[in-house]
Amino acid sequence: MGPQGRQHPWLHPWVLLHRWVLLLLLLPLRAAAAARPNFVLVLADDLGYGDLGCYGHPSSATPNLDWLAARGLRFTDFYSAAAVCSPSRSGINPPCPGIDEGINPTCPGINGRSWTCGVPGQTDSADPSVSRDRRTVLTPRCPGTDGQCCGPCQNLTCFPPDTKCFGTCDQGVVPLPLLWNLSIIQQPVSFPELVPLYNKFSRDFIADCARQRRPFLLYYASHHTHYPQFSSREFAGRTRRGPFGDALAEFDDSVGQLLQALRDNGLESSTLLFFTSDNGPSTLRMARGGSAGHLRCGKGTTYEGGMREPAMAYWPGRIAPGEPWWGVTHELASALDVLPTLSALAGAALPRVALDGFDLSPLLFGEGRSPRQAVFFYPPSPDPLHGPFAVRLGKYKAHFFTQGSFHSDTTPDQACHGVTPRTPHLPPLLFDLETDPGELYDLLGDPAVSPELLEVLRDITVRKVLLEQRLKFGDSQMAKGGDAQLQPCCAPGCSPKPSCCRCSPR
Repeated sequence: MGPQGRQHPWLHPWVLLHRWVLLLLLLPLRAAAAARPNFVLVLADDLGYGDLGCYGHPSSATPNLDWLAARGLRFTDFYSAAAVCSPSRSGINPPCPGIDEGINPTCPGINGRSWTCGVPGQTDSADPSVSRDRRTVLTPRCPGTDGQCCGPCQNLTCFPPDTKCFGTCDQGVVPLPLLWNLSIIQQPVSFPELVPLYNKFSRDFIADCARQRRPFLLYYASHHTHYPQFSSREFAGRTRRGPFGDALAEFDDSVGQLLQALRDNGLESSTLLFFTSDNGPSTLRMARGGSAGHLRCGKGTTYEGGMREPAMAYWPGRIAPGEPWWGVTHELASALDVLPTLSALAGAALPRVALDGFDLSPLLFGEGRSPRQAVFFYPPSPDPLHGPFAVRLGKYKAHFFTQGSFHSDTTPDQACHGVTPRTPHLPPLLFDLETDPGELYDLLGDPAVSPELLEVLRDITVRKVLLEQRLKFGDSQMAKGGDAQLQPCCAPGCSPKPSCCRCSPR
């Protein structure tokens, strides 16, 4: 190569040594960047904004969730995808159809409890580090109008030693089965024994994925604190808050066991744990139905109490405690943002469907603000004629329609009750949620409305119209009816149905 080639810096011994040291220093950083994280997604059922100690409840025993809030990021303005369970769970778990496309009860994970070993959206079988197996395990499923067992019953108790969960609630359907994948292992399910089974499966699952060195998603969708409340013997009668508090304490303990399993397997620093609830509290059950705190109404309504939820993100080493804003964020976020966030962190492709979510990674890591600017509030049965009932843009929320819900009965506020019909508002009701989160003072009720508020209303209306122009509503799945022969029965050939569908645990 001649004299110039011999003088090339790559041939100088010191430069060679220097570059090797630099390469060795960069290798761990590149490996860390390339390593896929694990995800634990914990979903409560009918847990209200005001139900946890870290959100202000004076008598809730939630030490593990409070611990997460103190060491992670706690959201004050996080919303579920809908005010009732099926569409809200579908919003978390696309590509099952969601609010925009109708509810499909056959999609795994909508009303069931699903666990996936592997990265969300990963389908590349050439990557041996990722499992493609999807396991829906220990899943209690209830046939019926809303996927819940014993809905109309008022006085069930499921607390040892006086356990009365069955025999007084005959809806003419099969008893609630417990499934392992597609096999019924117990019918009816014994509620007081259910959560220990969930916890054992979750611990074994985490340990198994750790041994195989495979990244995983654990979706822990609990029955707690939905009615009927229940607990194992360990938690019955333990709390000051009565049956609801006992159920909540057992749920909180499950969160603690998940955290301990991550620590025991050396995975805490490589795992994002995210917690929230599917919708607000069922105040129909009064003190046994949960609390929305200072928010208005609850489950089934598009008021704040129906869809604003407690939420926390915990990832030691990535989400720094005390950052941003001392461990609390007032940025807008939604359950619709969960899938895009996890997919971005995992380096996985999103499903080929229209999604309404955003990647919250910059917010989680204190690198920026939430990309979400607006939240749209749909009633339990949306339709193209009425569209979203309410829209939040920044700190303002406009109600174009309001309607009560039987899930939010028994409170003094008549606007929440099921007999309160759908009511149009023109102009809409407008609230400043920073100063009035209880939605008590309509800013447009004053004849002298400021130009600034009129501009806010215009912006909100434009957002609503643009959304409605791109929405595509699918066929109603519930309107297609049902077939009693498809009800899950552990003894398919037995008679008479449905009462003969009973099996002991195995």
